[in-house]
Amino acid sequence: MTFRPTLLALFFVIFSMGHAQEIKAPAFGDGILNLKAKDSTWSMKVGMQLQFQGFADWEDENTGFSNAETNFLIRRARLKFSGFVYSPKLTYKLSIGLSNRDISGASKYTSNAPRYLLDAVMKWNFYKNFELWFGQTKLPGNRDDLTSSSSLQLVERSLVNGAYAVERDLGFQLRHHFKLSEDFIIKEAFAISQGEGRNITSGNIGGFQYTSRLEFLPLGDFIKKGDYVGGDIYREPTPKLAIGATYDFNNKAVKTKSNRGTYMITDTGFYETNISTLFIDAIFKYQGFSLMAEYADRTAADPLAKHSDGTLTGDSVQIGNGVNFQAGYVFENNWELTGRYTNINFDNAMIVKNLQNQYTLGVSKYILGHNLKVQTDVSYLTMNLSNDELLWRLQFAIHF
Repeated sequence: MTFRPTLLALFFVIFSMGHAQEIKAPAFGDGILNLKAKDSTWSMKVGMQLQFQGFADWEDENTGFSNAETNFLIRRARLKFSGFVYSPKLTYKLSIGLSNRDISGASKYTSNAPRYLLDAVMKWNFYKNFELWFGQTKLPGNRDDLTSSSSLQLVERSLVNGAYAVERDLGFQLRHHFKLSEDFIIKEAFAISQGEGRNITSGNIGGFQYTSRLEFLPLGDFIKKGDYVGGDIYREPTPKLAIGATYDFNNKAVKTKSNRGTYMITDTGFYETNISTLFIDAIFKYQGFSLMAEYADRTAADPLAKHSDGTLTGDSVQIGNGVNFQAGYVFENNWELTGRYTNINFDNAMIVKNLQNQYTLGVSKYILGHNLKVQTDVSYLTMNLSNDELLWRLQFAIHF
């Protein structure tokens, strides 16, 4: 109940500052405000992200496409704050979601409060190339999920990401990087988290979640961290390659998608099972061309949720595997043509196979890189358990 007045107070302070004195705003894409204390003991960069999306979805019923569904929505509306405190080695990131898609999911496990908070994390560079993270933020999962929603190559992430990503959680992360040679870079990340996703206030149910990621960059770093930017908008002058692998183990997980999905409830409480998720991904960029590939696989010790007498509850862990390939080329006039193929093989707790194949063709116009762009794509989805679908999307995005 106190969040909205606090947010309004923040806007009032910023508005008052703008009227009290002339403020030179940063360049477009570098935040709305960049503040730094006179004694250099703290800094704050204030940013904003907006995405307006429209889509139409048709069902293929052999006689043609019908049952059209259309929708307009504010896909994302976010405020972002980042900077350092006391020392540049102690940084922070705060992200607040304001769109309905961001804040949905309130339950007794979130104290019946909207899920405004996306990121609230501190990062401490305590020794050489070692960083300790603590708070709520994305786990070191798959590349598609770790790429910011403001930097996507297509309108949305792939179906593989939607099915298997581990996304955000609360806990600790240890990160490190080193060089094997002048160009060969290795990055490591390890996380221990609560295992039930973001904004949970009810305490840890079940066990903890453990996530490890290892990355290899044999040809050196990408321009402006381009290994986590969709498309080769910086037109890498030399070939660049990054290969990553993540293993995630959620001990005594109580949700259908590891730390996501719905809680599995039984007559005696929560159904607990160990869930393992493996990701392998790679990205290549060179002179406007980009290629990204991902593989995901999820297993569970016993995916079928059961009551105390052994009868099924109807819930099951979403196990299976999937692959995603996408390639694009950014022309010198900053138009990009992108193609994507996604395949998902849901095991559905070893009862029935649910196969999905999606083919996507997208066009993007980067007006000011990913900070100001228009994107559209068309996808055809084939499924073995239901009718095929045709989806068209259009999105306008701005990011300060």
